[in-house]
Amino acid sequence: MGGWIYTIAFYVCAALLVASALGVLLLRNLFHAGLSLIAALFTMAALFILLGAEFVAGIQVLIYVGAIAVLILFAVMLTQRIAEEKVKRYTRALLPGLAVALALVIVMILVTTGLTGYGFTPFATEDTVGDIGKALLSTYVLPLEVISLLLLGALVGAIVLARKEEEK
Repeated sequence: MGGWIYTIAFYVCAALLVASALGVLLLRNLFHAGLSLIAALFTMAALFILLGAEFVAGIQVLIYVGAIAVLILFAVMLTQRIAEEKVKRYTRALLPGLAVALALVIVMILVTTGLTGYGFTPFATEDTVGDIGKALLSTYVLPLEVISLLLLGALVGAIVLARKEEEK
């Protein structure tokens, strides 16, 4: 009974994702293209939720939407060269990019239609977040702590490099 609702939600999210991605490519205003990028990343998170990967969707929103896209928007807004007419707003790689995108779409269609006969189920039935948490706090606790110390060192180094030298 509820299967058709997921199908409709998937196609709506997929259409919004394609429209947002096209907005990133085709909009001339860099700020609007950045907002379109945020919309594309949000709809990708919605697709992850529909596929039963809530953890990946949460990470998508936290890292990509919450950090990277906002950083891009601040960089775009703080750049003075945006208002100039000499800013390049087109790309010469549009046709090769479209060719690669078309090839990827064909490969995805071939893969997804080939998986229907092998018992492929699009929804996860396991507790993925719980399994990831147990693995991070048992099997991978040492690499997790090493990465956290590495990121802390990178943060301290970035602060030291960004700080202005005091005049003597």
